[in-house]
Amino acid sequence: STGEKMRYTTLLALLAGVVLYLVMGALVFSTLELPKESSAYEDLLRAKQDFLDNNSCVTELDFHKLVKGVASAVDAGLDVSSLSANFTTRWDMASAFFFCGTIITTIGFGNLSPRTWYGQLFCVCYALVGIPMFGILLAGVGDHMGTVLRRAVAKIETLFLKRKVRPTTVRVISAVLSILIGCLIFLAVPTVVFQKVEYWSFLESLYFVVITLTTVGFGDYVPGGGHEGILFKPLVWLWIVFGLAYFASILTMIGNWLRVLSKRTRAEMEELRAHATDWTQNIQNMSMDFRIPNPLEFNDPFLLQRRRWKRSEPLTSVQSFPQGFTAEVGHLT
Repeated sequence: STGEKMRYTTLLALLAGVVLYLVMGALVFSTLELPKESSAYEDLLRAKQDFLDNNSCVTELDFHKLVKGVASAVDAGLDVSSLSANFTTRWDMASAFFFCGTIITTIGFGNLSPRTWYGQLFCVCYALVGIPMFGILLAGVGDHMGTVLRRAVAKIETLFLKRKVRPTTVRVISAVLSILIGCLIFLAVPTVVFQKVEYWSFLESLYFVVITLTTVGFGDYVPGGGHEGILFKPLVWLWIVFGLAYFASILTMIGNWLRVLSKRTRAEMEELRAHATDWTQNIQNMSMDFRIPNPLEFNDPFLLQRRRWKRSEPLTSVQSFPQGFTAEVGHLT
């Protein structure tokens, strides 16, 4: 009952912490993003007024019809940033493959999505089957990557142990190195690649990499918007698979370390509790041994024998007992 009450209290504290974290994030994002949104609204009104002033034959109603048409085209999935005379679909094989990859990885960028009811129905069934299938694949890839990572870490630890470095220091160094190597492969290198290929800034590329590998996937930055070739998006999806597997293996490794630390802490607490119990018992025994005797009980043979039995001391002499008591003990034994 006490353990359940403690877990319930911990859950409430964690929930309160998450809510406070959300409120803090909301305040920060609102403070940072609201001025830019307000400025964009003012720019849009200014552009509308300039267009109507320069084109007197166009009424404000016609302008709003044009805006609604553009908005509906965006809702239908069209890319209206550059309207060319020839129709170019965004549902080519490479884009559709990448879209399916964002479904089963639960990233869901949102820049491309089905607009027909049968496409949405198929997307539901596809996600329900594909997400567990990808989970099994991710677990297998993460397991193999974890094995390779553990072997690499073991070799690093052996090198440090040969130099007579403390085991705790070796564990910390190997953990930091493994995390740094993984971040270099799955964060730093892809950031530079996307910066060069997609012509993003370094911050935009890093933002996309982190948002993607954490499966948040806002969709404001999506690779493959240019002319990178048909194989670029499948390669990006493979990077996503191995990146997710790496971070899963790292989180598993950290969880195992925390579990070991918690077991050691529990063992140390049990040992301290056992020592405290022994110490308390010894204090009680000492207090009974050094207790001031009652003069009326000092020569009582029954009390003396009971104390000796309690301390597990052998009966060395019975000469101090009365002859009747000695004979009675001999008769009983």
